[in-house]
This record gives sequence, structure tokens and C-alpha cells, in this order.
Amino acid sequence: MPRHNTAHRLMQGSRDEAHLFAALGDPVRLSLVKKLSAMSPQSITELSEGASITRQGITKHLHTLERSGVVHSVRRGRESLYAFTPKRMSDIRRFLDRVSAQWDRALYRLKKYVEE
Repeated sequence: MPRHNTAHRLMQGSRDEAHLFAALGDPVRLSLVKKLSAMSPQSITELSEGASITRQGITKHLHTLERSGVVHSVRRGRESLYAFTPKRMSDIRRFLDRVSAQWDRALYRLKKYVEE
């Protein structure tokens, strides 16, 4: 495969990961993910109960999470129910595993160098 295609794929993957981490980087969105991962699909009304922001604010955060693939929505009558998408957490785990493995290898090489 040509080198430019590989670089493009790596850059696209980095953009996707950055988008995912940015979506999870907000405390309100992280709280919504925790709620949705612990319970069955919920409506905006249910998710906004006890929240310190408006329903419109919750809706905007949910749309950000939906664009990043962390949650998905299904229509039930006139309302949307939001549910957690576990696959995206697997994507994060794979990313962190790759970075961790790179650091493990680098630290092992450093240890060997220091011991020599």
C-alpha cells in the first residue's frame, strides 16, 4: 500500500480518536455517559432530572455524544431515547492499550540502556 494512504489512515484515526476524547472531555457529557452506561435507554426528560443545566443543554451534549458514536438514539413516538454504545469504549481501550504498549517498550529499552 502506498505510503500516503497509510499516513492518511493514521491521520483519520487520530482525528476520530481526538473527536472521541473531546466528546468525553466535558464533565456534563461524561456524567451522561455514566448514566446511560448504567441504565437502559433514557429520554432527555429522564436524563435532565436533577441536572444543573437545562433540557436544551442536555440535548446539545447528547448530540455531541451521538456524533462521536458514544451514544445512539431511537425514536419512540414523539421522543428520542438515548442509549450507550459500548463499542466506542472498546475503541478507547484499544487506543490506550497501543499507547501503553509503546511506553512499555520505550521504558524497557531505557532500562536496558541504563543497565549496560
